[in-house]
Amino acid sequence: MFSSTYKEARQRFLDTAAQRKLAVDTRVLEGVDGLQGETLATDVVRIGPGDAKRLLVLTSATHGVEGFCGSGAQIALMRDDALAALIEKLGVAMLLVHAINPYGFSYLSRTTEGNVDLNRNSVDFGHPLPRNAGYAELHDLLIPSHWPPDEANIAALRGYIETRGQWAYQQAVTTGQYTHAQGMFYGGEEPAWSTRTMRALLAEYGEPCGAIGWIDFHTGLGPSGFGAKITVGDVTRARRWWGEDVTSPADGTSIAADVAGPLLDTLRQTCPHAAIASIAIEYGTVPLTDMLDMLRADVWVRHHPDAHDALKTDIRRQIRAAFYIDDDMWRGMIVGQARAAVLQALNGLSREEA
Repeated sequence: MFSSTYKEARQRFLDTAAQRKLAVDTRVLEGVDGLQGETLATDVVRIGPGDAKRLLVLTSATHGVEGFCGSGAQIALMRDDALAALIEKLGVAMLLVHAINPYGFSYLSRTTEGNVDLNRNSVDFGHPLPRNAGYAELHDLLIPSHWPPDEANIAALRGYIETRGQWAYQQAVTTGQYTHAQGMFYGGEEPAWSTRTMRALLAEYGEPCGAIGWIDFHTGLGPSGFGAKITVGDVTRARRWWGEDVTSPADGTSIAADVAGPLLDTLRQTCPHAAIASIAIEYGTVPLTDMLDMLRADVWVRHHPDAHDALKTDIRRQIRAAFYIDDDMWRGMIVGQARAAVLQALNGLSREEA
């Protein structure tokens, strides 16, 4: 179920769809090849009755390299006979959107081909964009001229954290910014290809549906293997479907920062006619500081194409290890919690007026 590269994950997803006799809707990212020279694409499979008025969307690789987790969960769910039978019984459809950010998945990067963080990109670019003075203060430290960082750089960041606190550091770095195009957590200057593709898919598949749920698979925050359920929308409905342990950045209960423009917002923007509920499941991997250091390396290697191949390969290996734990117990926790969340969502959807 789980793969070691985007190319392998995509082929496994397509092969599973073929084995299950499921049609695949492919959206190709034109003009950009993958790390192995492969085609980059978002592949979509719909499971369930053709006339279903309730839809559950599952997305992987919103943050590229995090796609190893989401892809594995999607493939496991596609192979689940009992789940398929329940979908038919409830009259609910399920839409699996594999690798919405295929570039990041292939290149072991968090961001898109334009260095855009999809969870900061669904803002109204016709209005003034959010400002992040904290990030501007840190940018030069976060993206040093050499990798790995020297002792002075390490000491300066350590001093910032000791003075301001770990949460202040996380907020400044991860909230998102729209001023440093080559920086971290960059929200872009227009909707990215992946954002436009997601909007098109929601408009097409969601238009006939009166109730829509969405689970977006992520990794990198929290205790290893634990899936924190985070909503950026209707907290009341999300907790009714998924339980009281659903958290929200808006009320300070979440491990994630309260950001502008998360991809999940495209559901509210695209399908205002429907009753909606959405969560990101954030599976823990490594400690926060280690994770953020790997995202620093991600940005550095992208903007240093002349770096030695051995260094680039080693950085990408470390980035992958920070967002995907190559361990059977961790993978088992991902699949088990994903299945539980899907069952909760399907039952929640089945109770909504459509």
